[in-house]
Amino acid sequence: MPPRFLFQPAFKAFTGSSYVQSPVVALSLNPSKTSIRAGSAEARERRRHDPFLMAQARQRKAANLSRRQVLAEERETSLGHPVESAPTPFVQELKGEQPDPQSPSSSDARLNYFVSPEGLQEALQYSKNLASPLENPDRNTADPQLEKEAAERHLQEHQNAEEAINRIVQISNGNAQDRMRLHIQKCIETFGRHNTDKTLPPKPKGEQIQSATELPVKTPRVGRDTGSAEVQAAILTAKILNLSKHLQTSNKDKHNKRNLMVLVHKRQKMLRYLRRKERGGPRWQHLMKTLGLSDAAWKGEISM
Repeated sequence: MPPRFLFQPAFKAFTGSSYVQSPVVALSLNPSKTSIRAGSAEARERRRHDPFLMAQARQRKAANLSRRQVLAEERETSLGHPVESAPTPFVQELKGEQPDPQSPSSSDARLNYFVSPEGLQEALQYSKNLASPLENPDRNTADPQLEKEAAERHLQEHQNAEEAINRIVQISNGNAQDRMRLHIQKCIETFGRHNTDKTLPPKPKGEQIQSATELPVKTPRVGRDTGSAEVQAAILTAKILNLSKHLQTSNKDKHNKRNLMVLVHKRQKMLRYLRRKERGGPRWQHLMKTLGLSDAAWKGEISM
């Protein structure tokens, strides 16, 4: 069989131009795109006009969001929430909730302006005796009817004054600063070492080293404990609960959102210090159980 030779036809229809372009040259001059970068503007434009690509993008986004939600739920289940606390009686009292609807809340018994119920009753009784009408020493000229009317009028005025004073000193009629001051006092009385030292055992001691120098004996505490780590963590928790309750209705308050983040991270450092210092002892366990805090409040990185 004779060999075949490939060649371009010499005779071609005349189109007005004598220039003949080969297919190889045409491909080199106009290269076709075989791949498009996923995040480029051209890819977005193609996806916008292609319903199949749009449906694929929506499916990937939905799968990504659902996976993120599952991971967040798993993390919250394992570690807990870094801001919210479990509904313990102490936390419910800080939030202003009543644990038992049948019994009056213990926060109602506390009064504003640093007034105690016993001191208020003593002051009211003293004012009643001080303002009581005097009897006529000459009983022969005394009018019993006038004395009886004066005593009844004095009793009615004292009842009105007592009701007004009780309304003034009620914490329910105070502002947010008054309630926060009472919460701070409650934290000091609950976690202060002047009270907890009587009930909680000391932290476990470390290994004794014979060559170590002996530390001097600590001076005994005088007055209430307001600066220990557990008291400061409890006060920070009260402020965090107050801010989180406010942000539930004011989600665009960016200033207080930042304040909440600062308080949460400050409490995290305080809890880490207390855990390291107390070696996870009874004082640490009592604090975490009473405040209803989970491991997310001190472990790992807090993202809000």
